[in-house]
Amino acid sequence: METWLAIASRREVRRYAPAPIPPEVEERILDAGRLAGSSQNRQQWRFVVVESADKRETLSGLVYAPGNVRGAQLVVAIAVSGKGPTSFDAGRCAQNMLLAAWDAGVGGCPNGLPDADAVGALLGLREGERPAIVLTFGYPASPRDPAARSAEKWSARAGRKPLADLVERV
Repeated sequence: METWLAIASRREVRRYAPAPIPPEVEERILDAGRLAGSSQNRQQWRFVVVESADKRETLSGLVYAPGNVRGAQLVVAIAVSGKGPTSFDAGRCAQNMLLAAWDAGVGGCPNGLPDADAVGALLGLREGERPAIVLTFGYPASPRDPAARSAEKWSARAGRKPLADLVERV
C-alpha cells in the first residue's frame, strides 16, 4: 500500500474478527516498532506481547476501552525506560506498528492507561520501566478497503480539523 494512502485511510479499529493473525504478520508488526527512530538511537523500549488469557482479562480492566483488549488477536504493551523523549519515541513505535498492521489488512487501536502502575505490575515490567501504551490488533470485524477511495478522499472524510486551523507560520 502506498504510504500516503495508508496514513489517510487508517482508522482506529475497536471490533475485531476472530481470525488469527499469522505469525509472519505479527512479526512484521513488531519489527516495525523496532525500526522506529529514537533519541540518540537508544531504543529505550521493549514490547510485551500479552498472550495469557488471564493477563488479558485483567489488562482489559486497566485500559479505557476493555473490549479492545478482549477482542484482539494481538495485544502489545510498549514499555519505556530512561530519560529523554521516551513518550515521543514510544509514539513513533506505536505509529509504525499501526501502519505496518494496516498495510497487512490488520486493524489496530492504542489504548490509554488510567493506572499505568497497575499495568506495569501486571506485566511484570523491569525496574525503571513503565508502560507507555497498550496496542490491540486484529482483522477488522467490518473490513475496510483502503483502495476504495483516494488518499485525498480518505483525508477529506477523516473528520479532522482543517489544516489551516492547525498550522501557524511565524
